[in-house]
Amino acid sequence: MARTLHKGAAGGGWARLELVEQLGNVGSEVERTIRAHLAGRTKRFEGALERALELFDLTAEDPRWHGHRCQEILRAREEFCRLFFDPDVPPDSAEGLRRYFFGFAYAARMLHYRRQDAPGG
Repeated sequence: MARTLHKGAAGGGWARLELVEQLGNVGSEVERTIRAHLAGRTKRFEGALERALELFDLTAEDPRWHGHRCQEILRAREEFCRLFFDPDVPPDSAEGLRRYFFGFAYAARMLHYRRQDAPGG
């Protein structure tokens, strides 16, 4: 049985987040994984990799994202894994993933600000 790293997320908290929030959080772990890999910090890399994959999986398992959204999530997960396990990965792949996830992080931040500005927020 796999251990759960994001207990709050796995316990149902993840399902309360919008897709942009989920993918913004995935992107944070993707960034940590890339940085640790580039720095040669093996333990940190392994931990970040495991956390990122768990968040990818929690997002893909969310029933709200079935269909093309789920396919895109799984495709992003595949590209993420290619960074570290495919010897023929294109040199700009990491930067492409960073740009991809930055958009979700930005959108999640804007959503957060809109919620704060809403009456009762």
